[in-house]
Amino acid sequence: MKEFELKYGCNPNQKPSKIYMADGSELPIEILCGRPGYINFLDAFNSWQLVKELKEALGLPAVTSFKHVSPTSAAVGTILPEKLKKACFVDDIEGLDDSLLACAYARARGTDRMCSFGDWVALSDKCDVTTALLIKREVSDGVIAPDYDPEALEILKSKRNGNYNIVKIDPNYVPAPQETKQVYGITFEQGRNNFKIDNDLLSNLVTENKNLPDNAKRDLIISLITLKYTQSNSVCFAVNGQAIGVGAGQQSRIHCTRLAGSKADTWFLRQHDKVLNLPFLENIARPTRDNVIDGYINRNEEDVCADGNWQKYFTKQPAPLTDDEIKEYLKTISGVSLGSDAFFPFDDNIERAYRSGVSYIAEPGGSIRDDAVIDCCNKYGIAMAFTGMRLFHH
Repeated sequence: MKEFELKYGCNPNQKPSKIYMADGSELPIEILCGRPGYINFLDAFNSWQLVKELKEALGLPAVTSFKHVSPTSAAVGTILPEKLKKACFVDDIEGLDDSLLACAYARARGTDRMCSFGDWVALSDKCDVTTALLIKREVSDGVIAPDYDPEALEILKSKRNGNYNIVKIDPNYVPAPQETKQVYGITFEQGRNNFKIDNDLLSNLVTENKNLPDNAKRDLIISLITLKYTQSNSVCFAVNGQAIGVGAGQQSRIHCTRLAGSKADTWFLRQHDKVLNLPFLENIARPTRDNVIDGYINRNEEDVCADGNWQKYFTKQPAPLTDDEIKEYLKTISGVSLGSDAFFPFDDNIERAYRSGVSYIAEPGGSIRDDAVIDCCNKYGIAMAFTGMRLFHH
């Protein structure tokens, strides 16, 4: 297939639209089901790069959940503890521990379930049956992978009345070293960002604390590779093999850190005993349950515990999660890793990161206020590496 006609571009008025190879060669994909759109393919090709690089860097199956050309999360395949299985709604899956790819999917899809609603999924490895069963029951636009087990493919094809978007990509495809795009009829050209992110990038520790354990290195690599394919400015919190808070596309870095930090806090609080034991009605749909949990933790638009509201969701009125309970719970969190796609210009980012349990940081360095940022890390015993490499993505 040398080109594929799309229904429309980013919006319905943007026609005609298609994807094709500029040199006239075959596209490195097969469309096995559905009819992906313009934004679907933007998500697909960006997300595939992310999981491919994670697999190459860490040697583990990797999965990411993408929405609007940024990851909601990314994770590698490590077995989930029981509380996390319950928080991710996968505690009912038999044989989950036998598929590291399914474990990676459970982590990536379960991190920020509100942002992952209607996502695009990328798998680094051949899709197996367990992973397909997990994908089938979530609201999702499509999936890209290097291959699919026959039974897994049939499971996915049954999704969305047979119209679920399933894309197979050639894992050996290598893009040209130069890439172009047009804005307002003007062509931009640049070298493709082939910068390799690995342990060597974390060797320049500039803080008094120079202890960077292997699990922190893994999480910092996950954070940095995630940022490489996140709309900038961006900051990413990661722990235990997964990105738990992505702050994308903010004009101010502190707003990135606050956004990512609040998402990380919500992820941790989803594992609070009060949240895990909320008495949901049996007929509550999964997306509604996600919204209710977020409202319970963050007390957003609706007080889900109030009279007249709780009856819609619960078998009995739950006790609220109080400010003091939240504060005490988050005080117990540590060992979180934080990556930033550009330098921190002020130490307020460190102050905010510390409140969400950050113990390790990787950022490019190069600010005129680096000393203040380093001093703030030293105040809290945080280990910070300067990578010397910016990771802007637009």
